[in-house]
Amino acid sequence: MAIRQRAIQAADKQERHEAILDAAERLLLRSPDRVASVSEVADEAGLAKGTVYLYFPSKEELLLALHERNVQGFFRSLFAILDAAAPVTVEHVLALTHRHMVDPPLFLPLASRCFGLMAQSIPPQTSLAFKQRMAERLERAGAGLERHFPALGSGQGLALLRHSYALILGLWQMSGATAVCPAASGGDARAPLAFSYPEDLDLALTALWRGVVGEAVGGASGVARTALPAAEAR
Repeated sequence: MAIRQRAIQAADKQERHEAILDAAERLLLRSPDRVASVSEVADEAGLAKGTVYLYFPSKEELLLALHERNVQGFFRSLFAILDAAAPVTVEHVLALTHRHMVDPPLFLPLASRCFGLMAQSIPPQTSLAFKQRMAERLERAGAGLERHFPALGSGQGLALLRHSYALILGLWQMSGATAVCPAASGGDARAPLAFSYPEDLDLALTALWRGVVGEAVGGASGVARTALPAAEAR
């Protein structure tokens, strides 16, 4: 383990901040079912344990920061297409959802875990600050959707994003629950509940968005492969 000197400049501090998050992410990818200790994250990042605490007061706040970085990646891509002049379709938004939320192995498990952490283990002021930043992103993205989809009235873009996220996370949690559903006597209790998460999510999101924006959406099975506008295709 190489212990690096303390960062002084703002750019160095940001680099150190990202390095800690990168280390936590690598550990989660190796062992998705357990949360690494601060000592393990420090070892992985090549830092002293005390240095990690300078940036993140607890492992729970470290996980929330990692989740927020993942969320920010989605919104950064969404803003890129919403702020561009090129038309945006429902398929474009759903393709971004796959790229940033559905396909990465950590996004949904970490999102689900952080909901519980904010209710139990993260200081209220930290949770509130996170929620305020999320509200700002949602308001900006919602307004962008309303510019591209005339059927959306004021505030409906934000509501559509909120409902979509609830659907994405809720279906994912349900898919995990049905995977361990015990067999009923005389048959498999999972059979009526079993489903393929990505395919069912495409169908549900497509139906939700078609109903709200009034746009004829293409086949859901091809959503993840939809070509994105130039702003996000890079």
